[in-house]
Amino acid sequence: MIRLRSPLVGLLAVALAACASAPMHYYTLIAPAPTEASPVAAPASFRFALLPVGIPAQADQPQMVVREGGQGVAMLDGRRWIAPLADEVRGALSADLARDTGAQDVSGLPAGDKPVLRIKVDLRRFDSVPGQYALIDAAWSVHALKGDALLACTSRIQQSVGPGFDALVAGHQRALAALATRIARVAPAVAAGQTPACPAD
Repeated sequence: MIRLRSPLVGLLAVALAACASAPMHYYTLIAPAPTEASPVAAPASFRFALLPVGIPAQADQPQMVVREGGQGVAMLDGRRWIAPLADEVRGALSADLARDTGAQDVSGLPAGDKPVLRIKVDLRRFDSVPGQYALIDAAWSVHALKGDALLACTSRIQQSVGPGFDALVAGHQRALAALATRIARVAPAVAAGQTPACPAD
């Protein structure tokens, strides 16, 4: 006996296959709060205002962008940042700077009576190679709003990572934390009106 199959059956099969596709995964660059008490920096004599962070156009996508070989890249539709990448980077740096300096990020807020440092960060590279490394190449500056103290530096930070995308994101978290540590190292001197040397990478 010949059975006729309705086109609706085929459409239903396609719809069910789409529902059964791989789930979407979302990632953040903001590291989790420590589960154990950790040393807290003494309150700083200054505050800081972290400006919006510049992101290279190649990486500034909702999807995670990873390198493939020497010239290829892939946009991973099933793996996305929970917020625009520039916001993710800025949020991570703000939290790390506040932890390392003991200062408050007053971007968009009244500064109060403490000196304010304006911090600008532009990422020139944001490379992701699963199972190998996470790399950032940043140009950054720290400028005291009162006075002429200004320091402009560059930092190239690479973190080795294990297999998997969780490890890759954790590598970028460590790279951003290392960048924040470099900035925090010179911030007190700039706030005091000095121009220290750029931290060695």
